Amino acid sequence: MIKSVTIKEIAKEAEVSTATVSMILNNKDKNISEATRNKVLKIAKRRNYIPNTMARSLVTKQTRTIGLILPDIVNPFFPEIARGAEDRASLSRYSVIYCNTDDNLKREEAYVDILTEKMVDGIIFTHSADPEGSAEGFNRCRVPIVLIDRDYDIPNVIGKILVDNTTASYMGVNYLLDNGYKKIAYIAGPVHTQTARDRLDGYKKALADRQIECKEEYIKVGEYKSQWGTEAIKQFLDERISFDAVFCGNDLIAIGAIKALKEAGYKVPKDVGVMGFDDIYMASMVEPALTTIKQPNYEMGYRAAELLIHAIENKNSDEEDQALKVETIILNTELTVRKST
Repeated sequence: MIKSVTIKEIAKEAEVSTATVSMILNNKDKNISEATRNKVLKIAKRRNYIPNTMARSLVTKQTRTIGLILPDIVNPFFPEIARGAEDRASLSRYSVIYCNTDDNLKREEAYVDILTEKMVDGIIFTHSADPEGSAEGFNRCRVPIVLIDRDYDIPNVIGKILVDNTTASYMGVNYLLDNGYKKIAYIAGPVHTQTARDRLDGYKKALADRQIECKEEYIKVGEYKSQWGTEAIKQFLDERISFDAVFCGNDLIAIGAIKALKEAGYKVPKDVGVMGFDDIYMASMVEPALTTIKQPNYEMGYRAAELLIHAIENKNSDEEDQALKVETIILNTELTVRKST
């Protein structure tokens, strides 16, 4: 095994101080000549220099590592968030540790503890559920947190990257109403999550503003999964609910709903219009292509990492003042019209 060269050995060969080598290798070389910089980097590359991250973290008290906790990595919405976060983290030479909770609060709290033990510099995550009675796990966390997609009040949060789910849902239902649909059923995600509740609120508000009665039998609550969309349509049909459109809590639900409608002999959109929420990559691939609300999920991940890294690298500022500041960024959604409506 090749022994890694040390900073001291690089400094000796380059005929500069170890401090100069350290500044160059850590990108803090603004006042060092380009010739010296290139000389040191060339030696480091030739001699296969590998940074001692453990030693560096003991000095800087940073590991240049971010934890990313997501509720369902199988859902195509979340990998794009992960990609955005990782792309932004890599620009600042941070690595990302992924954790999947399956929307389980106890697993989420366990991951928070594990990431804290691994001395990550900060955590980005989509919270699994309402934190009632669960604050203890988050109180043990001593690193900054950025929430993404779902808005909750928990300790150590320094930022939130969100969309206005109520307004987005309201926009979607109004589009259906404007296009002649009158009996709009709604297949919701899990209402223990803020996103599902907000989207349901938007659906109800859109109907109320048009003086349309919101009937409970037109609402089914379940999971953000395609199987739930299929099951919910079967329930509507078994209960003989008359509807001409279905607004769905996410695209996976909508894809499952289209499948069930086709199997029951309905034509989409001739007999029933279907709208989703998210605009995952599969939305344009199903038949018919899905009308949906587009979320900027890549940007959500990117901006979350950007916000977190800024907090990590400016943590020496007045901590008491910083504790009072929680930056909330609301990103825009947009209606994407395709063939399912």
